[in-house]
Amino acid sequence: MEENIIPPSFEQLEAKAEEFLDAKPYDYVAASAGAEVTVRQNNQSFDKWQIIPRMFRDTSERDLSVELFGNKLSYPLLCAPIGVQSIVHPEGELASARGAAAMDVPFIASTASTYSLEKTAEEMGEKDKWFQLYWSSDLEIAASMVKRAEKAGYSAIVITLDTPMMGWREKDIDHAYLPFLQAEGIGNYLSDPVFLSRLDKSPQEDMRSAIMLWSQIFGNPSLTWEDLDFIKAQTSLPIVLKGILHPDDARLAVQHGADGVIVSNHGGRQVDGAIPAIDALPEIVDAVEDNIPVLMDSGIRRGSDIVKAVALGAKAVLVGRPYMYGLALAGEKGVQQVLRNLIADFDLTMALSGKKSVRELNRGMLKIQNG
Repeated sequence: MEENIIPPSFEQLEAKAEEFLDAKPYDYVAASAGAEVTVRQNNQSFDKWQIIPRMFRDTSERDLSVELFGNKLSYPLLCAPIGVQSIVHPEGELASARGAAAMDVPFIASTASTYSLEKTAEEMGEKDKWFQLYWSSDLEIAASMVKRAEKAGYSAIVITLDTPMMGWREKDIDHAYLPFLQAEGIGNYLSDPVFLSRLDKSPQEDMRSAIMLWSQIFGNPSLTWEDLDFIKAQTSLPIVLKGILHPDDARLAVQHGADGVIVSNHGGRQVDGAIPAIDALPEIVDAVEDNIPVLMDSGIRRGSDIVKAVALGAKAVLVGRPYMYGLALAGEKGVQQVLRNLIADFDLTMALSGKKSVRELNRGMLKIQNG
């Protein structure tokens, strides 16, 4: 079985993916901004939070489910939106979506996918899926993407706020590597009627012009909180804001009508030196005062990480790089096995901590290490 090549250890999984992949795509996935301080601290900061297990608790039957936006999720786990997955596996997002669907884990499809959001949705059937929006400077394209996602059966829109432009990623600069310039990761644009209407010739006739247009309209650094009403007017789906690290931004999200927030520093890929996501989480949970759900990503590597994040107030977590390594090594089956390992680890850690349901996880079960 292909999944047998997926080790349970994250460190071994990452090392195996590095051996398997060429340096350019591996570094595009694994590397982060600047000196990569934040990506290291994302992982290390989980160590500060220590679980205090309780004994003589009946954990023979366990409930791992959670509810988000009226939908029941089997686990407090989603696949984070990751673009241009075709650089590590030819089926890219399609294989990841199938792997997530097989494990009953919601898949968040990225705007920066090689395959269109419609094709990705088809792979998942009726399984829960969300769409992540990179808000284009061409507002009509942004609106079109959101409307297409709702029509295709996605159940939430995740707006990534921390990438109005790409961060300073030294390894990508060393490699002179940006896969979008080879037309990978722009499938949602090449299938968008508004984007196509901006071109003099079809991408089949003139791909270079299509790529140039993408480079001009991808990001939008001029956005402010007042602009959120524009996207809200395009869809009836819940709007979740990804990239929140400051409690005041969490309060503004509530004030401006967001339906949820994701505490994230983009896996350390945008601002090197940014606060670790797990350290930002408790303050943001307190700031929203249960008005909207708080999710978290950046640094989820093992089941104990999920336990700690949920205990600190996250309704669910997003996992990123681990499933990409699984995709690289074994396609759809690799994604399945990475998720299976994480879920099993989470289940065991929760039970051995003396908890029988996700709802029982709380801050009282954690102690913060001094110093």
